[in-house]
Amino acid sequence: MKMREEVRYYREYTDDFVESRRQEEKLPEDFVWLHENIFYRAAAAFLYGIAVIFSFFYSRFCLHIRVVGREKFKTCRGQGIFLYGNHTQPVGDAFAPAMYIFPKRLYTVADAANLGIPVLGKLLPMLGALTVPQSLSRMKLFLNAMKYHLEHGRCIIVYPEAHVWPYCNFIRPFPETSFRYPVQFGAPAYCMTTTYQKRQRGQRPGITTYIDGPFYPDQGVGKKEAQRKLHDEIYQCILERSKESNCEYIRYVRKTGE
Repeated sequence: MKMREEVRYYREYTDDFVESRRQEEKLPEDFVWLHENIFYRAAAAFLYGIAVIFSFFYSRFCLHIRVVGREKFKTCRGQGIFLYGNHTQPVGDAFAPAMYIFPKRLYTVADAANLGIPVLGKLLPMLGALTVPQSLSRMKLFLNAMKYHLEHGRCIIVYPEAHVWPYCNFIRPFPETSFRYPVQFGAPAYCMTTTYQKRQRGQRPGITTYIDGPFYPDQGVGKKEAQRKLHDEIYQCILERSKESNCEYIRYVRKTGE
């Protein structure tokens, strides 16, 4: 079956192709990043267990994902880690990594707009969404939650491209900003690169995800320099891995002129 062709036009790498109905959703004033209520935690653990099972079947039979290099996570067994990846699957990027890093618990740095997704949005914090606050005054609470999860040996995923471009087979430039977290907490970082390959059957391509790392922040330089070096090392790794894509399910074309 011939793969379909679709073209999407963009002006900037920050353009959105996937938006929720309530894109301007803000965090409520009483938003909590770390819950101590035992019933909340039990419910969150139950929902996360369901999400892991969903992740396995969705990844294998809907997205046709093959993972290469998962054994590299063993190097940091028992440690809290960061995981950086290109952002190309609206649903897959939220659930599939739970299968990659199992049995580690997964948390994902997310924008508040995700809370506006009908039904699922309100459940995302229980499933592991670490929603970034809009105000600096609340950033300390966000960072405290991040520190807590790292100290308990969990995985925190960051998508530095920020915006989901479905089936995009090239890497968009991303800033150094989010790489301050491993530097601040002295935590190892990994990267996962989602690539797309032609399949003999079906219109959609298959997916191969490559795991690389660990990458360690340079403790011998200043924080800004360590952040830059970590960004460059991971960006180059993801860029090189992206060359394994051999098809273009959706073609992204930059608009020129007006």
